Amino acid sequence: MTTPGTERGLRLTVLVGESDGWHHRPVFTEIVHRAHLAGLSGASVFRGIEGFGTSSMIHTQRLLSLSEDLPVAVVIVDTEARIRAFLPLIGELVAGDGVAFLDECEVVRFGDEQEQERERGR
Repeated sequence: MTTPGTERGLRLTVLVGESDGWHHRPVFTEIVHRAHLAGLSGASVFRGIEGFGTSSMIHTQRLLSLSEDLPVAVVIVDTEARIRAFLPLIGELVAGDGVAFLDECEVVRFGDEQEQERERGR
């Protein structure tokens, strides 16, 4: 069920380590640039303050730890078709320790109607 004025979407969340790299560039940066080149609606990167992954080692931002490999989440929301078409473009980037999640969501667009129509027509 969707709320009137919203549309169905798919949220892709990719979890990587802050120090994970791809050709001398952070993996999270590469994902954002690939999403941009693919014409997706947008991407945001969120830095975690503490977490652990497949290594079971806890990474934290606490002063005494001075970790340089904090968890990072890249979040992208678009239509299901566009997100699913994008997945093969990032497979090589997260093949090691990264993981991705897909969640159905509702997209609520704020702003004037002309802007919303322009966005839908892309």
